[in-house]
Amino acid sequence: MSGKNKKPILYIKPSCPWCREALTFFQRHGLDLDIRDVESNAQDMSAMISLSGQTMTPTFVFEDFIVADFSVDEFNAELNEFPEMRRSLGIGHGED
Repeated sequence: MSGKNKKPILYIKPSCPWCREALTFFQRHGLDLDIRDVESNAQDMSAMISLSGQTMTPTFVFEDFIVADFSVDEFNAELNEFPEMRRSLGIGHGED
């Protein structure tokens, strides 16, 4: 395996409308995600809680960048605070 970083993780609940919106957003940007359904996997729920300190989805984790319980607008606002992460993820500035 190469030295590339692991894929970003997106913790979701299938019934969550914000999760569906986030999935659409990330697909539109061609982001390859490790999608984890916390409703069907208790280990994923435990991991998400230990990483983010909460149980709400969607929760995005990549390296030290964690955004919990977000809308796409909130995710973009968080990326604006971390331009190097925006570049690393390949998500253009201010795109929806």
